[in-house]
Amino acid sequence: MSDLNLRQDASANPIASLKCHHIAIRVPNYEAAKSWYTQKLGFRVIQEWPFGDLRLAYVAPPYDDSFYIELIGDGEVEDAPVYADINGSLRKAGHDHLCLNVNNVDEAIAYLAAQDVTLLGEPFEVEAIHRRLAFFADPWGNVFELAQVTA
Repeated sequence: MSDLNLRQDASANPIASLKCHHIAIRVPNYEAAKSWYTQKLGFRVIQEWPFGDLRLAYVAPPYDDSFYIELIGDGEVEDAPVYADINGSLRKAGHDHLCLNVNNVDEAIAYLAAQDVTLLGEPFEVEAIHRRLAFFADPWGNVFELAQVTA
């Protein structure tokens, strides 16, 4: 079935209007996470609210108002695995990483390195998808991919 046919069939699908809004990240220390995302990545705090013994916030990249990261912090939390490189993370079932597009992967990685952000290997090219990629992690083991279109 062609992409055009899939789109036509989706018009009868009640969830065809889906668009990404946010991804939630569980962190043990709300204030530390909020500081890390705003200071290291330049994210903006969009909204904050309590939920039981937890504190939550939507944070967003500096120039993107269409997608948020929801920080869920405080309360009791189990530690997540911490990876030294991206290959180790690819063996675990479930969520692996969040991809963020950038204009220049090498400049972005140099900036993150200067911010003492944990880098997971060196940038590399994947010609099949016309992307230059690099990976980094936050202090709680959440993995992020940076992607630059190369063609």
